[in-house]
Order: sequence, then C-alpha cells, then structure tokens
Amino acid sequence: MGMLNVSALLMIARIHGSYALAGAVTATALAATAVVGPWTARLVDRHGQARVAVPATALAVAGSVALVLCVRGGAPAWTLFVCAAATATTPNTGGMARARWAHLLRDDPAARHTAHSFEQAADELCFLLGPLLATLLCTTLFPEAGTAVAATLLLTGVLLFAAQRRTEPPVAAPAPNGGRPARSPLRTPGLPPLLAVFVATGAVFGSMEVVTVAYADGHGARSAAGAILALQAAGSCVAGLLCGLRPPAGNPRRHLVAALTAMAALLTAVPLAAATGRLPLVAGALLVAGMATAPAMIAGMALLTARTPAERLNEGMTLAVTALLTGIAAGSATGGRTVDLLPPGAAGPYAVPVAAATLALTVALVTMRRPAAAEAPPETTQAPAS
Repeated sequence: MGMLNVSALLMIARIHGSYALAGAVTATALAATAVVGPWTARLVDRHGQARVAVPATALAVAGSVALVLCVRGGAPAWTLFVCAAATATTPNTGGMARARWAHLLRDDPAARHTAHSFEQAADELCFLLGPLLATLLCTTLFPEAGTAVAATLLLTGVLLFAAQRRTEPPVAAPAPNGGRPARSPLRTPGLPPLLAVFVATGAVFGSMEVVTVAYADGHGARSAAGAILALQAAGSCVAGLLCGLRPPAGNPRRHLVAALTAMAALLTAVPLAAATGRLPLVAGALLVAGMATAPAMIAGMALLTARTPAERLNEGMTLAVTALLTGIAAGSATGGRTVDLLPPGAAGPYAVPVAAATLALTVALVTMRRPAAAEAPPETTQAPAS
C-alpha cells in the first residue's frame, strides 16, 4: 500500500508530463477510498474480516490493473480518474490489525499500547520501503512497473492476512429484539474534532509526497525522491519504536498536541533546506521532521480507541484512515497544483505541508478543550467482546 500513490504519481507524471494531473488522479483515488472505506469497515464488523477483505481487495486490484492498461494504451485522461476511483474498496488492513491486537490483548493495557506502537512502526516501515521500491521500479524498468507490482503485493498480502483465522476478532453480535445497536462513531462526543485533526495531518503527508517528488525531479534527481521520502518514514519509524518502549501516555490529548507542535516546528526547516538547492539537506530535514509523525499518530489512535464504541472499533479506525485519506487527497491535489504554478525545483511548494501541519495543530488546540476527567484514558478502554 505504501507503493500505490508514489507509483501512480510517477507513472502519470512521466507519461502525461503533468504533476497537476498526477496529483488530481491520486487525490481522486484517495477521496473515493475515504467515501467507501467506512462502508467497507461496517461490512467487516458485521460479517468478519476474511469474508469482506478478500473480495474488496480483488475489486481494488482490478481498478489498479485497469489504470495501468489505460495509461499504457494512451486512453483519455478521464479514464484515469474512473480507474483510480475503482480502487476505493481497498480495505483498511492497518485498522483490522489493530482490531486484532485490541481483541487479543483486551485485558493487558500496557501490552496493547506496545502492540499499537509496533503497528505504527510497521506502517512507517512499509511507507519507508514502498516509495523506494516504487521509484526504483518506475525509473529503472518502465513507468507502469510500480503500480503493477504494488497491486500484486496488495492482493498477496491481504490473502495471507485473511488466512490467519485464529487471531481474527469475532463478529459483533446483532442487537437483540428491542435493543439499540451501538451508535455510529461519528456521533460519539469528541470523535469528529479528532477526525478533523486527522484530515489536516493527512494533508501534510499528501502534499509532502507530491512536492518532494517534483522537487527532486526539478533538480535532475527523480530517482532520489523515493529515498528522500523513505528517510522521513525512517524517522517516524524510529520514533514509533521508542514510543512503544515507554509506558502508555496518561493524557493522550496532551501528547497529541505536543507531537503536532513538534511536527509544525520541525517542518519549517524543510523549505529552508530546499531553498539551498541541496537534496541532502532536504533529506536530513525530512528525517528529523518525520520523528514527530509516529508520536502524533499513536496518541491520535489512543484517543480514537478511547472514544469509539467497542463493537464499532474497526469502523472507528477506518474513519480515522478515511480522514487521513481525505487530507492526503486534498494535500496531493494542492501540492501538485502549487508545483505546476512555480518554477521546477522551487522551494515554495514546501510551504503547503508546513501550512497543513500548522492547521492540524490549530484544530487540535481549538477543538480539544474537553476536561480531562470527561475522557477515559486509552488504557481503560475495552476491546470488542468475544
């Protein structure tokens, strides 16, 4: 999954010669996933992970294959948007994995915190290796190679994941006659503001990806874009592992605000480094800035787990991913448009992720002023009942 966006971006930009088009197509895929994702997650909660994830992934892979064929065959630009939208059924495997940990470790809050930190580090590792492999395939073989390999790996990975039936959490029992099902996570107090923070945070990721690829391309080093993005993920991966070694946070709201503050502050160094025209400085700035990403995501997921009804946990986590994808789509489109408006290799487009990080922090400060006593700490949250 860490390969898909970069692969599509490189493929379309290289063949059609427009980062605006490439950013818009990838934004369409992410936006469609943001709309369809919660419905897929609801089906998972009702019917089980394996029964839903496999056919949903097959449909998404078919969309990726169609995208490759349309690009390869020189189809009209509108067909790229249709194919990108068809990938919207990609299931949230990260959320399903976290739901399994929550079920298996429902009586051990400390172990649950460590497991969720490990999941975040594993995600970062995937997004470290994914752009590297995608860039290598698209630049050394042919532009469509990254998307084709990513689709193959996605289908294979979900099949292997779904085969692990022993760890799959049980399907939530339907409400008895006269009983009311658990309310939607969207109606849970405190969750919509948190999702707004995830949207703004996702805009950081989406714009950073497009801007970095374009910046490296503008300096004649397109093949280095994956390595630069991987360094940002590497910093986040290390920070995630370090978080897992620490006890669970007593007040995740404060930790989230602190991590967002660090992210906004550290990202300001990236456009300054880009203004020098030296790629190693940009890579170093992204490495340091990335170390605020995992702590922010871990604290955000802890808050989300605490605020989501136990039997709707997978749906709640998918809503968080949906919010992130919405932000990534907006950031990708905005970043691509900004790149096309400025000279090649300009440092100006890096102002987009900086602005998005500042927005995420502002939203958190404005919307998360609930009394600490009104919110149960994540370590007391119950996992789905078996």
